[in-house]
Amino acid sequence: MTAQQRGAIVVLSMATVAAILLVMTAVAGGYRINLTPSEPLGLWRIIPLHRPAAVGDLLFICPPGTAAMRAARARGYLRSGFCPSGVAPLIKIVIAVAGQHVEIGASVSVDGRRVSSSSLALRDGKGRPLTPIPSGIVPPGYVFLHSAFPGSYDSRYFGPVPASGILGLAQEVFTYVP
Repeated sequence: MTAQQRGAIVVLSMATVAAILLVMTAVAGGYRINLTPSEPLGLWRIIPLHRPAAVGDLLFICPPGTAAMRAARARGYLRSGFCPSGVAPLIKIVIAVAGQHVEIGASVSVDGRRVSSSSLALRDGKGRPLTPIPSGIVPPGYVFLHSAFPGSYDSRYFGPVPASGILGLAQEVFTYVP
């Protein structure tokens, strides 16, 4: 091995270590990269939430390991990640909290008020059937999530999720909408 090759290996090794340290620091600091179109693509930060979630909060939340979430993962709706269920956290807005009535029809209504951009899809982008959840009251300790993106997989299809999965508020850092 020549001195030039050894030098290149040292430089590459140092760059690799620096990249790993940068990623570890970003994750420890609550930074995440969003690669799904449900919210703008790019760099986001998780801000600790020191109060119960409220309607209008944009959250990072770990979905539970339910059968619906396993099916969503198998269909490719959810990416692998560090949540206990093995998927990446979702970025969704809270549209209903415990005690609120969610009506699922052609679109979603909460306590009689229609939620904008909440039309239901009968099929996903690959033509597979989607089944909306039944209407009902959000149970204690749960939140109902939504994204205005037309192809979003959210509580319209998987139902309310435990508030215990909330990681924090989602704050855009450097994002763009394609």
